[in-house]
Amino acid sequence: MKVAVVGATGMVGQVMLKVLEERNLPITELIPVASERSVGNKIKFKNKEFTIVSMNDAIAVKPEIAIFSAGGGTSLEFAPKFAEVGTVVIDNSSAWRMDPTKKLVVPEINANVLTKEDKIIANPNCSTIQLVMVLHPLNLKYDIKRVVVSTYQSVTGTGKAAVDQLNAEIAGENPEKVYPYQIFKNALPHCDVFADDDYTKEEIKLMKEPKKILGDDTFNLTATAVRVPVQGGHSESVNIEFENEFDLDEVRKILSETPGVVLQDNVKNNEYPMPLYSEGKDDVFVGRIRRDLSQPKTLNLWIVADNLRKGAATNAVQIAEYLVENNLV
Repeated sequence: MKVAVVGATGMVGQVMLKVLEERNLPITELIPVASERSVGNKIKFKNKEFTIVSMNDAIAVKPEIAIFSAGGGTSLEFAPKFAEVGTVVIDNSSAWRMDPTKKLVVPEINANVLTKEDKIIANPNCSTIQLVMVLHPLNLKYDIKRVVVSTYQSVTGTGKAAVDQLNAEIAGENPEKVYPYQIFKNALPHCDVFADDDYTKEEIKLMKEPKKILGDDTFNLTATAVRVPVQGGHSESVNIEFENEFDLDEVRKILSETPGVVLQDNVKNNEYPMPLYSEGKDDVFVGRIRRDLSQPKTLNLWIVADNLRKGAATNAVQIAEYLVENNLV
């Protein structure tokens, strides 16, 4: 099975290769793809060297699967070209997520919607993935009415240049800025660009994508997304109002039994999710579970996950695994 990784030299692409090494996808040939300036360079994968090729060369090889992490413009241009030669594209950009003809997939929740006809599959936004991993089992049990989410997002979500900015500022330097302000010792209520309604694109993704993934548009969701000087791991403060009453112990039991979710909720021993401990892990961590004292049938909790792994690379590879296991490629 030939697998192309488009954007192989980028931050998510590098994690993608690492996750592919760790997991059991039966790859017979890796096809790393990157920008023209990287073509001809070598990368290592499973102790072998592979030569980076151009997009057109990768299409000509007709891989069974192409995992994209190269930006929306690249995906819009090239994903259909891969699909035309029979390749299944798993795209990590926002290009196809809200396209009604494309599936938006978190495997633990809705992989069963995939068929052999799906040639372009959208990987959700990193903040969305960790959110819906927790919302999904609770929605099935208690029926969600409204969600209010505030995010605390790592600079890795912006890319290598943002990590470089943070590290240079920590070192006391004055680097070229990716953000409009310094990020060290700061918090920016500004993830991605602002839309006409003064919400950022990140906030809009958080408000729209969960409904599509859960297959449920009966609840409302509002979001505020904040960039913080953390390197690895997004955090979310989430307030969930349900249609039905809940029991806290039952909530904890449901979440502890949800595949891919780890319960860390023992405040007496200072046990709660933190980005420091999520980095490099594939699980979604949830804790600080407590009743909202200001209104009935409402829950507060805190969700953390590594945005480069479950929030991007791991979820994409899990989709590929599902396709292989179910003979969809």
